[in-house]
Amino acid sequence: MPRVQPTRPQVEILVWLAVFLLLFCLSWFFHWHEGLDAFIEKHHDYPLDHALLALNISGFLGLIYSALRIRDLSREVRRRLQAEKNVDWIACHDTLTELPNRRFLESVCAQSMSDQRAQETYAVFSIDLDGFKKINDLLGHDHGDAVLKAVAQRLSSLFPREHVFRLGGDEFVVLARRTGNPDLAALGNRIVSVIGKPFTFNGVAVDLGASVGFALYPENGDDLSQVIRHSDCAMYVAKKQGRDLVKPFVPSMQEELAKRIRVEADLRAAIRKAEIVPYYQPLVDLKTNKIIGFEALARWKTASGEFIPPNEFIPVAEEAGLIVELTDQLLRRACTDALSWPSELVLSFNLSPIQLSDRLLGLRILKILGDVGLPAHRVELEVTESAIIQDAVTARIVLDDLVNAGVRIALDDFGTGYSSLSQLSNYRFDKIKIDRSFVASFETNDKQDKVIKAIIALGAGLGVTITAEGIEEESQLQRLQDLGCDIGQGYLLGRPAPAEMLAADHVSARLSQRR
Repeated sequence: MPRVQPTRPQVEILVWLAVFLLLFCLSWFFHWHEGLDAFIEKHHDYPLDHALLALNISGFLGLIYSALRIRDLSREVRRRLQAEKNVDWIACHDTLTELPNRRFLESVCAQSMSDQRAQETYAVFSIDLDGFKKINDLLGHDHGDAVLKAVAQRLSSLFPREHVFRLGGDEFVVLARRTGNPDLAALGNRIVSVIGKPFTFNGVAVDLGASVGFALYPENGDDLSQVIRHSDCAMYVAKKQGRDLVKPFVPSMQEELAKRIRVEADLRAAIRKAEIVPYYQPLVDLKTNKIIGFEALARWKTASGEFIPPNEFIPVAEEAGLIVELTDQLLRRACTDALSWPSELVLSFNLSPIQLSDRLLGLRILKILGDVGLPAHRVELEVTESAIIQDAVTARIVLDDLVNAGVRIALDDFGTGYSSLSQLSNYRFDKIKIDRSFVASFETNDKQDKVIKAIIALGAGLGVTITAEGIEEESQLQRLQDLGCDIGQGYLLGRPAPAEMLAADHVSARLSQRR
């Protein structure tokens, strides 16, 4: 055991006792008391006895005062030591859940590297909550904090003798010792099942899920911190593939993660250099055969001349927190390009689902329009049903602000999301876009044809413009025109092109020749 160092008050008491004992022994040995009595008697004309009595009394009182001060000092020292212990505890624990934090985990990893004893074998589980952001946004941070506490308690109950860490946000790590040959996939599913049990706070039911990845120490790495990164990589794959999934780490995941890191680094550089630019695809009025506007589509052309598809770099931008910067950059560029178009042409621009959870989105968009000088009525923002469902409260606030400012709103990919009719009744949409999956097969699929008819009739009844995406065949165009569809978009009517290659008159003339 480490040697305990005495505190300063304790040292002072010991010194005082030593001096007292020394003086007592000297007085006893040399008979100081008899000598002092003889001296006072000899000089009885002076009040030496009274002075000596007052000195003794004041010394006794001083002793009492010193004892009280030493007691207070001892208490203060104890409080300070306890405060230092509390500071150490706070530095190594999450104050909300009282679980060990990332710093504690790093110390465990460092200790595992320096420990010369036989190494323990561990299963490392990385856990990320599914649906937690929605709870925070819809119910408030108080409910979110209560959920995190409940999850921490459930994990601690499931692993009573193991380390459970909260790394921040809704991320948890379990460091479980292995004995024998446990079924780790089944244990991962138990984690999902325990977290997925319904929560109820103040009468409000909360639905939560979890994505879990796990890795083995030392099989998946000699360094425990490396194994934790591997389990985190497996968790990322599980989260990417769906909800409530458990994935073991395999080396190919590391390659995929390394590729994602490279893409993210290249994406950051591309945004910084403004290499991702808008291309424009025409929107054609199917009744007059004239272009009424263009949809801006993000295009990333690398230095080697290769185009990286949006469905590859947009998700990376969302996950890396780059989507706001990228969107603002593209929208500003697109608005600047639209200033050179005829004033009757509209700019259509897609919003990422993640962005509708940002209450400041509307303000940023309106600021860009004001900076560039493009009137709000010339801008049409496309949102998907799934984006609205993710955070309905914030989405309503953002969309209402934009509509009130004069911006048009289009419901994109109609029919592929959730509660489509509910969205039409709850929000003010200027346009409905029929998803290309319906257009691709409606000529040969009677059910698809009826769906398109119903959507067009619904738009007419609600006074909402209907746009059909993905028109690639003359027969598709003819059929949509016969059904009364308002606007068409697709490769047949015009491919996406950079701003300098737009030729509205040429496209319109080419379409007229078909008629």
